[in-house]
Amino acid sequence: MINANRKGYLKGMNLSISEYLNQSEQWKNSLLGTHCYAKNIPRLNAELTVPTTRIPMARLGGEGSLCGVWQGNDLPKSGQYENINYRYDDNLLFGVIVLSEKMFDATMDKTPLQLASERAYNQIFSLLDKLSFPYLFRIWNYMADINDQSSGLERYVQFNLGRQDAFLSHGRDVVGNVPAACALGFKSTFDEENSDQNSLTISFLAGRVEPLNIENPRQISAYQYPQQYGPRSPTFSRASLVTLGSDEILFVSGTASIVGHASLHPDDVVAQTHETINNISAVLAEVNRRDNQARFELSDLHYTVYVRHIDDLDPIRNELQHCVGNKLKAVYLQANVCRQDLLLEIEATAGHSMVKRHSTTDSNDSNHGRV
Repeated sequence: MINANRKGYLKGMNLSISEYLNQSEQWKNSLLGTHCYAKNIPRLNAELTVPTTRIPMARLGGEGSLCGVWQGNDLPKSGQYENINYRYDDNLLFGVIVLSEKMFDATMDKTPLQLASERAYNQIFSLLDKLSFPYLFRIWNYMADINDQSSGLERYVQFNLGRQDAFLSHGRDVVGNVPAACALGFKSTFDEENSDQNSLTISFLAGRVEPLNIENPRQISAYQYPQQYGPRSPTFSRASLVTLGSDEILFVSGTASIVGHASLHPDDVVAQTHETINNISAVLAEVNRRDNQARFELSDLHYTVYVRHIDDLDPIRNELQHCVGNKLKAVYLQANVCRQDLLLEIEATAGHSMVKRHSTTDSNDSNHGRV
């Protein structure tokens, strides 16, 4: 999440669920939305209209729960569109959609997860059209048993089919101009009280200013993967740089130990961590090259690290500390990554004030001129 203490259009902070619940109702009603993660998540203030994801992923290395909150610059308005709960201000829209696969019967050529994914994205695009928020900045996709097989296809492949069908049916680009995203899995449960936690859950940030979508020169773009990864490629960019007023917000997609299109370092979690940071570094270099105002560094980022095996937490954390340094800001969640051979995935966010950076640059230029 972005540092909550910074000024600007979009702020974020991480709390435990208990800390979140102890905040005032007035503060909660100022939020755009919330991501909540824990092994067992209570229903959170159902009377409030804050769009909230409830993902059954345990927080590792300390407090066992995490609420990541997003706050805009203005008091948001709330709404409901079909299955989407959303909030928006003049610049940003945050929405959450939860669809149970039990709502869908398999057809001759589509699985329930594929149908749920297609329905979810169809609703998202229709809402964005309705409210004139044409640009998706960042999407978070969560589903049960992401690496399992059914109907002869891995479930992540089924999700990709449904997602891209919706992009195409709404005339959306499926290469190049696509949002930053991640797709993570969790183990399905059989708790009737929390049965919705097994559902496909998607949250998203959208806006009215076109973002700069970034690819990684070390990797083949995800939307150009060969068919060995499925009949439809994943539809996301490696990062998205958004300008909001005098701020630049960077969303780095879920990133893993992939070079070209191949997973590297099987069974070596330290090497995978190092390769993942190499990929994030390459993305930052490309951001800074594409936008000559940007000067993002590894130490600027706020990291969310998805860890497949709990026992790998310490070596991952130690390697991140080694790569990023003492300014490392990271939270860790137990999750399944989209490829079975990947042991971790890292997403990240950062924000810069262009006004502050311009004044610093101008000052430096002036000093150089006097020397």
